[in-house]
Amino acid sequence: MRKNSIKNTRINGEVQKVLSEIIRGGIKDPRISPLTSVVQVYVAPDLKTCRAYISVLGDEKAQKDTQEGLQSAVGYIRRQLARELNLRNTPEITFILDQSIEYGVNMSKLIDDVIGNDENNSPDGGGSGG
Repeated sequence: MRKNSIKNTRINGEVQKVLSEIIRGGIKDPRISPLTSVVQVYVAPDLKTCRAYISVLGDEKAQKDTQEGLQSAVGYIRRQLARELNLRNTPEITFILDQSIEYGVNMSKLIDDVIGNDENNSPDGGGSGG
């Protein structure tokens, strides 16, 4: 896989910023959760396609509804993106649900649970023995 050029990295950052603003303030679809964030954006070097990784804080239903809402509003989002950014082509956007933040939160919770159980079960009352 080819390393992104500085230009492509800049475009990814700008598209991510504008997409976040559009999702936060421009879309009135009630299916889209207000706790939606754009985690990462990859725009192809030819500017034809774009993969936007989104994270939704909430249960599976909220995630599914948000993804459906974004998919149905993709035309509007693309139009707004074309207005905000002066690119040669406005990319076709594909929204991909990113589970990494949720995964990290769950792992932290599991680690905290294990540490809490370990301190409660230690014979000296939970401290280092020495």
